[in-house]
Amino acid sequence: MAPESASLAATLSRFRKIGIIGIPPLDVIRAANEHGLVIHDLDEPLVREDLETASPFLPRVYCAILRTAVVNALHLELDGIYVDTGPGKCDCALHTATILAEALPIPVICTRNTDTTGYGTPLCQARLPLIARMQAITAGVKSVAPYQNPPPPCSPTAGFWGVPPRDFSILELFPDTTHIYGWARCMENKTPADHALEATFNPEVPTVFFAQSFCAKTALARYLAKKHPHALYLDVDVHTTSSARAKVQAFLELSGVRP
Repeated sequence: MAPESASLAATLSRFRKIGIIGIPPLDVIRAANEHGLVIHDLDEPLVREDLETASPFLPRVYCAILRTAVVNALHLELDGIYVDTGPGKCDCALHTATILAEALPIPVICTRNTDTTGYGTPLCQARLPLIARMQAITAGVKSVAPYQNPPPPCSPTAGFWGVPPRDFSILELFPDTTHIYGWARCMENKTPADHALEATFNPEVPTVFFAQSFCAKTALARYLAKKHPHALYLDVDVHTTSSARAKVQAFLELSGVRP
């Protein structure tokens, strides 16, 4: 066993429950799986606490995902937290890790995920409800198991490009034949730093380019939306507003896309 692997295994052997922010390297997830640890994805809303409880630690101009991660870290019983601060996440995640390391009595460990081995993207291209597929993709970050009996691909009628939204309700508006692009596709492929894959889109289908408000990826979302011949650029903060829902619904209907 390599020294790094031995050190990782020794650290994780002392833990029972860990939190992750972003997507730590597969070596971390694999070791956590082997030790039977409970993994909490802190990017998802896990506790019933006001998002404003993150305000003493992060400014409101940080994205709702990182603010959610802080709220979870403050209220969940964890033995340690692993944060991806590599090219697949953002500098804000690094600063969040620094702040949490000072605020919490548990180890907050920075990692850099540069994994390049692709697992494939069957869920991104399947004919299934978009919410169910996005939930499966986000849940997949807690395991290194290969996909078993992946669903067959379908021909796309619409596209959703971007990160998994904090509020999944916006995904209800899309047809089952929506293909997923952007960082969410990188998540399923387990290569979060694959910028070429993240920038891929299909110019043949109407596509919503989505990012969380205040996320650095809003720049890429807007840039790609301008290049796409039939696109809607959209950013949403904490909750999906009626205005955001109306924009998506009108865009899809005017594009001839049926739910």
